Amino acid sequence: MRSLAAKLTLAFLLVGLIGAGIVAVMVRHRTQNEFGRLILDQNQRFLINGLTRYFQEHGSWEGVESIFRPGPDAPPSVHDFLSNWETRRNLFIITDSDGVIVFGGIEDLGKQISPTRQRGGIPLLSDGENIGWLLFRPALTRWRPGTLEGDFLFNINNAIVLSAIVAVVVALVVGGVLAYTMTRSLRELKAATIELAEGKLGYQVEVRSKDEIGDLATSFNRMSLELAHSNELRQRMTADIAHDLRTPMSVIMGYTEALNDGKLQATPEMYAVMHSESLLLSRLIDDLKTIALVDAGELPLMMQKVSPIVLLKRTADAHRVQAEREQISISISASSEMPDIEVGVERMVQVLGNLMSNAIRYTPQGGEIFLSADEGESGVRLEVADTGIGIPEEDLPYIFERAYRGDQAREQSQGETGLGLAIAKSLVEAQGGKIDVESELGKGTKFTILITETTANLV
Repeated sequence: MRSLAAKLTLAFLLVGLIGAGIVAVMVRHRTQNEFGRLILDQNQRFLINGLTRYFQEHGSWEGVESIFRPGPDAPPSVHDFLSNWETRRNLFIITDSDGVIVFGGIEDLGKQISPTRQRGGIPLLSDGENIGWLLFRPALTRWRPGTLEGDFLFNINNAIVLSAIVAVVVALVVGGVLAYTMTRSLRELKAATIELAEGKLGYQVEVRSKDEIGDLATSFNRMSLELAHSNELRQRMTADIAHDLRTPMSVIMGYTEALNDGKLQATPEMYAVMHSESLLLSRLIDDLKTIALVDAGELPLMMQKVSPIVLLKRTADAHRVQAEREQISISISASSEMPDIEVGVERMVQVLGNLMSNAIRYTPQGGEIFLSADEGESGVRLEVADTGIGIPEEDLPYIFERAYRGDQAREQSQGETGLGLAIAKSLVEAQGGKIDVESELGKGTKFTILITETTANLV
C-alpha cells in the first residue's frame, strides 16, 4: 500500500475499531455488573430473611425450594424475581453450614464447595449460629436468555454492538475525508517536484494551511523561487564570463595574428596592451577558481594572528598608486592598541582588496576612501567606506550574489565578472565572519566586516 491517504484512512479506522471495542467491552461489563447489583440488592434481604425463617421453622434445608413460591403479600419485585423459580436455580446456590449445596443447579446438588468460595458468599445466621451460605453465580451464568434480566441485557448488548458499528463507520468516513484533505497539499507538492525536476523552475503551490504541511509548502515555494533566481543568475554569469573572457582573448588574438601576418610592427604599447589583457584573463580565471574552491568546501585558509591595522595598511599600500592616479585620497582610522584577530591573512587581504577596488572604481575624482577598524561587544569590525556614486536601494539585497550587477555598475565595470563581492562574502563566511553593506545614491557606500568573538582570537 503506497498511498498515504489510504494508510491514514486505515489508521483512523483502526483507532475507531480499537476505541469502539474498548468502549463496548467496558460498557457491557459495567452494565452487567451494575444491573446484577441492582437486582440482587433489591431481593437479597428477602432471600436472607426467607431462608433463615425456613430453616428455623423446619430445622433443615430439605424442601427449601418451596420458599420460591411467594405469597400474595410479597411485593411485586419479589413476584417478578421469584417467578419461574426453576430458572432461578442459575442465579444463586444455597449450602448448609458444612458447605454442601442444597439448592442450585440439579447437577450441583450435594456437592461440597471450597472454603475459599464459601468465604465469598453471604452467611445465613440463626440465633448467632451459622446455618448455611448464600452464594450468587457470576453475571454471565446468572442472566441467561429467557429471563427478564437476560433479555434486557441481550438488548443492551445489541445496542452496544450497533453503536460500535456506527462509530466505526463514522470513523471510516471521517478518516477518509480527513486523510484526503491532509494529503491534498502533499499530492500537489509531489506534482510540483515533478514539474521542478522537468526544469520548470519557479513553480508554485497553493499554501492551504498554517501547520507543518503549510510550512513545507511555503518552504517549497521559496526554494523554487530561489532556484529560478539562481538559475537566472547562473545563466547571466555564464554569458557575462563568456563575454568578458572573449574580449581580452579577441584583443590578444587580434594582435598576435596581425604580428604573425606581418600586418603590424611590434611596439612597446602593443605589448603593454597584450600584457594588460593577459592580466585581466588571469584575474578572471583566479576568480572562477576561488568560486569553485568555495563551492567544493576546499578553500585553503591559513589562520594566524594579525593586527587589524596591519591589514588596513597593507590594503591601502597595495591600492595607493591606483587611487592617486584617480585623484582619490585614502585614510586609515584604527587604534594600534586594538587586540589581534585570528584570520586567514591572505584571504582577508583579498577581501579588503576586492572592496577597495570597487571603492576606487565607483568613486569619482576628488573622492575619499576610509579604512577603519574598531572593537565592539560582538567582535572586531573592519570597514571600507567611500564617497562614490552609491548603490540603488533595490540592488542592495542582491549585491553579494554571483554575477549580479546593477545597470549603473555594469556601465563602469567592463572586464569584470561580477564575482568580486560574491567571493568576498564567501571568504568572510568561510572564516566565521559576516559582511554587510550600507549605501545611499550620490553619497557613497560602506562595507562592514564583523569578526565575531568566536572567530576573533582576542589577546
